[in-house]
Amino acid sequence: MTAAAAFAVLVYVYLTLPDVRPLATTNPTTTAWMEMRQEEARAEGRKLRHEHRWVPYSRISPQLKRAVIVAEDSAFWRHEGVDLEQIRESMEINLEQGRALRGASTITQQLAKNLYLSPSRNPLRKLRELIIARRLEAQLDKARILELYLNVIEWGDGVWGAEAASRRYFGVAAAQLSGPQAALLAGAIINPRVYNPARPNARLLRRQRVVLRRMYAVIPPTPVGTSSTSEPTDLTPSEDLQPLPPSDPLVPPPEPPPCPVPPCSH
Repeated sequence: MTAAAAFAVLVYVYLTLPDVRPLATTNPTTTAWMEMRQEEARAEGRKLRHEHRWVPYSRISPQLKRAVIVAEDSAFWRHEGVDLEQIRESMEINLEQGRALRGASTITQQLAKNLYLSPSRNPLRKLRELIIARRLEAQLDKARILELYLNVIEWGDGVWGAEAASRRYFGVAAAQLSGPQAALLAGAIINPRVYNPARPNARLLRRQRVVLRRMYAVIPPTPVGTSSTSEPTDLTPSEDLQPLPPSDPLVPPPEPPPCPVPPCSH
């Protein structure tokens, strides 16, 4: 590609990027991901249920915020939308294995993809994702980014956001989620239409235990529904959860610090 053509592509990408500024005060009623699932269902001749209830940041359990961050993006409070260190490490691992085993998308990148893009691996789509992520970080504070993410991500076939997922799988509001429940939801994000937090398979239970260990920095009591001798706690490379340094903040002020062991009663 010539320099002129590359410049033209960059200009096109930049000019067609969405304006993220309204997200500071307006909650999106739909997303590109939701519309994509509806189109898939129509193409298959089936009606897709749509469960989505928006809840503010203050009405989402700190346990769920903590679980999602340790499972998806342990450096969330430090980076500016793109975690360059994780990208470098992921590239090294993927090159060593000769195939894509591990991604490096931050929560902000995942939000950008869910709101505006598609699951395509097209390099231009990835470029748009990176630029949108930086715009989100420039226009919104971290708590708002996390609030948006937890309200719009897919948590099952037609299930969107923390409130709908909490009520469908556990019969409680998102504010009432326990640590083990939050860890199941966080573990399911990697493949939400396969993993069912209400009926977790062995792999999801393994992920739950790893997330709980990361949440509390100690091996927690055996979660309800998990045998203490049934499954090992290691994950396959494609499901690796990144190490969380002890000094990492898991929730932003003024929320209370993590409890040493579950259950927590702040």
